[in-house]
Amino acid sequence: MLRATPAGVTLAVRAQPGARKTAIVGVYGESADAQLKIAVHAPPIEGKANSALISFLASFFEVGKNEVEIIRGQSSRSKVFLLRGVNLEDAKFKLDSATQRL
Repeated sequence: MLRATPAGVTLAVRAQPGARKTAIVGVYGESADAQLKIAVHAPPIEGKANSALISFLASFFEVGKNEVEIIRGQSSRSKVFLLRGVNLEDAKFKLDSATQRL
């Protein structure tokens, strides 16, 4: 789900567009293929869901929107985001805290 890169970390996400609110709802898949499952309020039309995901992830990881980039899966439910300037250990801690509350 999370991998360290020289620029920050990559995060594999499984989007569920058209939800009541944007929130982390669980983990999709297992082990190396696991993805963070995020319900997205915005519809998957004209990039609205992608924009909502970028805003959500920027807020969650406390970085600017310009530090979050979709590097794979632009038009798919399965996406990989690059989170620039995010430390792997900090990201794991935040995600562990968020998923334990589910």
